[in-house]
Amino acid sequence: MGSEPKRRRKPPPKSSARPVPTGYAALSTRPLHTLVFLLPLLIAFEIGSVLYLTDPTGDTKQILAQRLLGQFFELFGVGALYLPGIALAVVLLLWHILERDPWRLKPAVLLGMLLESLVWTLPLVVLAHLVALASSAGEASPAAALAPLAGDTAETLRAMPWQARATIAVGAGLYEELLFRMVAIALLHFLLVDLLGVKETPGRVVAIVISALLFAFYHADPAGLPFYFMAGLYFGAIYVWRGFGVAVATHAIYDLVALLLLQGA
Repeated sequence: MGSEPKRRRKPPPKSSARPVPTGYAALSTRPLHTLVFLLPLLIAFEIGSVLYLTDPTGDTKQILAQRLLGQFFELFGVGALYLPGIALAVVLLLWHILERDPWRLKPAVLLGMLLESLVWTLPLVVLAHLVALASSAGEASPAAALAPLAGDTAETLRAMPWQARATIAVGAGLYEELLFRMVAIALLHFLLVDLLGVKETPGRVVAIVISALLFAFYHADPAGLPFYFMAGLYFGAIYVWRGFGVAVATHAIYDLVALLLLQGA
């Protein structure tokens, strides 16, 4: 009897799906965990703005970075006080959807992001203290790291109640990181790497350095330029290698220390 020829089994089709990140290092940089991690800061800032940064006439003081972002939206005929915060949440949500990441949160990752941000804050506090010791500027020492307000001076900020200063610290962490890290580094990376053909690592480093220079001059304090530049480099490195959420929280925690503890609540 003749035997039937053996049929070759076709290998299973290779999956084209991107592997889903599972570890802390990866999940802490993903948009869903970043959004949920930053939501309390966004809500706290908006509530604080209404309660402590709005005068009886209804005029609300704004972080300068928040004002600059708002002016960008006004170029397209869209203007609203809360638009930058809404835009940030929408961008992270759309990023999550486009990446097709699972809708699964790990509370341990959120806790880890908070603890990591506290750890990253410590070297910056030490740096600020060393700069303050080396500075002869007295009250203008960059160790204060005053968050710029649109149309106000550092003296005005110092005279505010601690609740207002805490609100400003949170807002600075959110909107300065949004402007100088998420937006500026992304645009510089696109220009250098995608348009000019610079290699990835050098292009990323140059983008961090330029964004740090912009961050330093944004604070408009000549005596504090070296500190703000070094802080900008530090935040930029955290943003690129540890993600937007950790960078924002580190910035906000540092400003809370600077505006409350170092100046006295």
